[in-house]
Amino acid sequence: MTTYLVTGGTGLIGRHLVRELLARGGDPRVWLLVRASSLERAERAWAGSERVRLLVGDIAEPELGLTDADRAELAGVDHVVHLAALYDVTADDEASVLANVEGTRNVVQAATALRAGCLHHVSSVAVAGDYRGRFTEDMFDAGQKLVTPYHRTKFESERIVRSQGGVPWRVYRPAVVVGHSKTGEMDKVDGPYYLLPALARLRGLRALPLAFPDIGDTNVVPVDYVAKAMAHLVHEPGLDRRVFHLVSPRPQSAMEVYNAFARPAGAPRARVSLPRGVSAPLLALARAAENVPGVSLGFDAVLDRLGIPPVLLSTLTFNPVFDSTATRRALSGSGIEVPELADYAPVLWTYWAEHLDPFRAGRGEGLRGRRVVITGASSGIGRATALRVAAAGGIPLLVARREAELEQVRAEIAAAGGEAHAYPCDLTDDDSVAEVVAAMLREQPSVDMLVNNAGRSIRRSVRLSYDRMHDYERAMAINYFGAVRLILALLPHMTERRFGHVVNVSSIGVQGIAPRFSAYVASKAALDHFSKIVATETHGAGVTFTTVHMPLVRTPMITPTKLYDAFPAKTPEQAADLVLRALLDRPKHIGTPTGQAIQLAYALTPTLVDAIAHQAYRLFPDSTAAAGAPTPTPRLGKGERNLTAAAKALARLTNGFHW
Repeated sequence: MTTYLVTGGTGLIGRHLVRELLARGGDPRVWLLVRASSLERAERAWAGSERVRLLVGDIAEPELGLTDADRAELAGVDHVVHLAALYDVTADDEASVLANVEGTRNVVQAATALRAGCLHHVSSVAVAGDYRGRFTEDMFDAGQKLVTPYHRTKFESERIVRSQGGVPWRVYRPAVVVGHSKTGEMDKVDGPYYLLPALARLRGLRALPLAFPDIGDTNVVPVDYVAKAMAHLVHEPGLDRRVFHLVSPRPQSAMEVYNAFARPAGAPRARVSLPRGVSAPLLALARAAENVPGVSLGFDAVLDRLGIPPVLLSTLTFNPVFDSTATRRALSGSGIEVPELADYAPVLWTYWAEHLDPFRAGRGEGLRGRRVVITGASSGIGRATALRVAAAGGIPLLVARREAELEQVRAEIAAAGGEAHAYPCDLTDDDSVAEVVAAMLREQPSVDMLVNNAGRSIRRSVRLSYDRMHDYERAMAINYFGAVRLILALLPHMTERRFGHVVNVSSIGVQGIAPRFSAYVASKAALDHFSKIVATETHGAGVTFTTVHMPLVRTPMITPTKLYDAFPAKTPEQAADLVLRALLDRPKHIGTPTGQAIQLAYALTPTLVDAIAHQAYRLFPDSTAAAGAPTPTPRLGKGERNLTAAAKALARLTNGFHW
C-alpha cells in the first residue's frame, strides 16, 4: 500500500493529481489536508471514495494544525505532495509570504517530523524571474530579478525545500497551467484566460486583418499533462534532489497563443507578425503614454472592463526559455507528452465560454428566456410591454398592487402560448419589495431585466400646490423611491451574474420645461440622474441602464386631464415598442425628435424657452382634477373644454409633449 499526504488537493492541479494517484496500482491511500472552509467542497468531490481521507488543517499553522491522532496515523507516510500555495500574481507581499513561504516551511517541518519517504514540492517557472536565456532544471539562483511578490515567494519557498536536509525532496516547476486538454475543465481565470473576454468582444470579426506585435514568448501546458507527469515522476526511483520543468518543450509566441483561441472564438486572426524591431519602439511608446494622465486613465478603464490586471501585461511573456530535456528523458517511454495548444484550445474556449466567462449571462438572442420584471404591469404601458416581451420569447414578471388585474394579464399571456408570473407588490413599502424580490430569486432561475414603469402623474400648477406638499411626496414615493428600492434590491443578483439591464420609463417633460408638472417631472429627473450615476459604478459588472423619455401616452393615468383628449398621443402599444427597443438594443437613451429639439433649445436659449413655456402655461388651463375641490369651478371646466386655436396649434407643434 502506497500512502500520500497531499496539500492543495482541492485545487486544479491537486484534484487531477489525486485522480492519477488513485488510478495507479498498489492500493493507494490518500490523505487530503483541507481547511475547514473547504471541507464541504472536498466532501462533495470525494464522496464515496474509500481510499481518500480528509484531514482538517492548514499549512499556515504549525504542524499543519494536525491532531496527535492524525500525526500518529501519518507516521512514515510514503509521499508528502505539497501543492497548496497562493497562485496569484496580483497578490500583495503579506498574503504571498504567509501562503507560499511560511506555509512551505510548515510543510517541511511536518514532513520531517512524520519521517516521510519523500517531499514533492510544486514550485513554478516563476523562480526564473527575468533571467534572459536558457534556464535549465539544475539552475536556481542565477542572479535573476523577481518582479512580483508571487515570483519572490515561489523562489523563497523552493529555496526552503532545497536547503533542508530532513527529508528527501523533488521539485516540479509547471509553466502557465490551463484547463484539461480533453474536457476543458478549469476553475479559475489565469494566464491567457484574462485575454478571452477581449476575444469574445471581437466575435464575428473573423475577416478583419490583424497585425500582431512580437511581444515575446510564453509557455502554456494543460493541467492533465502536469498531473500525469507528476504522478509518473513521483514514483520513478533515483530522482530525489531533482527539479522537473513541466513545460512545453517549444515556447509559444504571444501571437500563436492569440491565434489558437481566436479561431474557436470567431475573432480576427493575426496574419502578420510585426518584427521585434518595429514592435519594441511601439511598445515603448505605449508604456510612456501610460504616464500621461488622460491616456493612463483610459488605458486602466479598458483593462478594468476586460478584467485584465495591469501586472499581467508585464508577466504574460517570459524572458527565459525553459529547458525540459532532463524531464522529458525521465518521462521517456511513459507516453506522456505535451499536446499542441492549437489542438486543445477549442476545448478550453468552449469550457470558458460556458462556465468562466464573467459576462456569459449577457449572451443570448434577443429576449428569449429572459426574465423581465415589469412594474405597473396591470394596465397601460406596463400591460402592453408585458405582452410584447412575452411575444418576443421573454418571461414577464408582473408587478403591481392589484393582484386580480395582474392575473388577468398573466392569463392573457398564457392563453397566447407564453409564460408570465404575477407578483403583487406595493413599491412604496420596504418589506413588500423585499418579500417580492426574495420570492422572485427563489422561484426564478434568474432575474435578467427590470422595467421601472409604475408611476404617478400629477398635473397641478404651483399656485394650487402651496398647501399640497403631499403631492410632491407621493410623486417621489412611487416614481423615484419605488424604482430605486427595486433597483437596489435586484442589483446584488445582477452584479453577481455580471448581467442585468434596467429600463426606466421617464418623461419627455424632463427634456424640456413642462408647466404644472413640477412634482412629476422632478421625480422622474431624480431617477434619471440616479441611474446615470449608478451606471458608472456597475459598468464593469455588466449592468446597464436605458432611460426612455416617453412622450404623452393615452393611458388611464392621463384620463383626469380632459384637455389631453385633443392632444396627439401615442397608444400604449406604441409606447411598449419603445420599451422593447430599450430591452433589445440597450442604448443609454431613447426619446423622440420633439423631446430632443426642446432639450437642445433649452440648452442654447433657456430664457426664450422659459418665455414660450410661460405662454403655454397661460394657454393651457389647470384641469378640473387639479382644483382639489369636489365640484370643479366653471372657469376651469370651460377652459378645459374649449381650447383656443393657438393652444391646439402648439399641441400639434410639440407632438407628444404634455403641457
